[in-house]
Amino acid sequence: MHLSSKTYDVPDIQAAQELYHANGWTDGLPIVPPTPDAVAACLDWAMTPPDMLIGVEPVRAAPITAEKLAVNAVMAGCLPTHFPVVVTAIAAMLQPEFLLHGATASTGGCAVLVVLNGLIRREIGAGGGFNALGNSDRATASIGRAVRLALINILEVRPGGIDRSTLGHPGKFSYCIAEDEEDSGWQPLHVQRGLPAEVSAVTVMAAGAPRQIMNEWTTQPKEILETFAAEMRANMRHYSIWGGNYALVIPRQLRDHLVAAGWSKTDIAEFVYARARIHRREWADVGKGAVVRDRGETEYAALPSPDALLVVAAGGPAGGFGAVIPPWLGHKSRAVTMPIGACVDCGPDAALVTPVENA
Repeated sequence: MHLSSKTYDVPDIQAAQELYHANGWTDGLPIVPPTPDAVAACLDWAMTPPDMLIGVEPVRAAPITAEKLAVNAVMAGCLPTHFPVVVTAIAAMLQPEFLLHGATASTGGCAVLVVLNGLIRREIGAGGGFNALGNSDRATASIGRAVRLALINILEVRPGGIDRSTLGHPGKFSYCIAEDEEDSGWQPLHVQRGLPAEVSAVTVMAAGAPRQIMNEWTTQPKEILETFAAEMRANMRHYSIWGGNYALVIPRQLRDHLVAAGWSKTDIAEFVYARARIHRREWADVGKGAVVRDRGETEYAALPSPDALLVVAAGGPAGGFGAVIPPWLGHKSRAVTMPIGACVDCGPDAALVTPVENA
C-alpha cells in the first residue's frame, strides 16, 4: 500500500513524542507513533484506499482523506477495528447541518459528542456501563480522541488559532459513549432517529460539558424527568436560551423506574419538551436583566420539537444519577446520525483528491 504522508526517522519512542509535541501535532498527551504498518492496517480493515475522500469541510473546502484520518486514529490509540467508527463520525460531522466550522471555531468551547449504537459496540468492546462518560474502555476513549486529533491535525483546529474557545471542557480530549442497548428496554438511539435496528451507527452532536443530576427520592417518571428538565432550564438561564439538541444520559437505576412505568423514549421526549422551557424575564434572576427588555413574557423551549431530544441509556447499575448534555448554541448545529460503512462521497473524482499534509 502506497502512503503519501511524510515520514520521519527517530531513534526511539521518546524522540517520537518530542517530535510530535514540538510540531503541535498532539492534544498535549503522548501519542502512539503512526507507523506505516499501523496506518495501513486501519485502512485495510475499513477497506478504504489511502486517497479515498471521506469528505470536505464545507466552509474552508478542506478535504479529509482516509490516510490522514488513519494517521490520527493510530496516534489516538485506535485499533484497526475502531477505524470504521472514526471514519463515520468524521463523515457525519462534515454534513452541512452539523456546522463543523462554527462549532470548532466558536468561543463557546463545545466538543463533539459521539454516541455508538449497534453490534459494533460489542465487537470493539465499547462499554455503556460504569463510568460511561469517563474512561470506561479503550474503544470509546480512543475513538473520541481520534476525532479531536483529526480536527487538530487535518483541519488546523488548534487553541488560539481556529479554535477560539474561551474555556473549552474536558470532552475536547475525548467525548464518546456507547449506548447500553441490551439492558435498556428501549429502542436504541439510532432506531429512534430513523435507522434500521440491524445496522451499527454513530450520532454526533456539538455539545457542552455534561451536567450531572441526582434524584434518588422517587420512582415516579414525571418527578424523575422534572429533575432533568430543571437542569435544562438552568442551562437556558445560565448559558443559552436558544433551543436545540439536548442529550439525556439515563443510567440503570432511574431507567428501571421509567421502564417499569411503561415510559418509552418518545414519552420521555414529549414530557421534557413540555417542561423544559423558560420565560425571557427569568434572565433577570441570573444577572442578565439588561437583555430582557420588552420581551419578558416571551417563552422559549429548550427543544424545537420532541424529536430533538437524544435519550441515551448508559451508566452504571446503581445510583440515582443522570446527565444533561446541552447543545453548543441552540439550533445552529444539529445532531447527525449515520450508519457505519455509509459512503458519503463515492463519486468518480473521490480518489483524485490530493491528500493534505499533516503529521
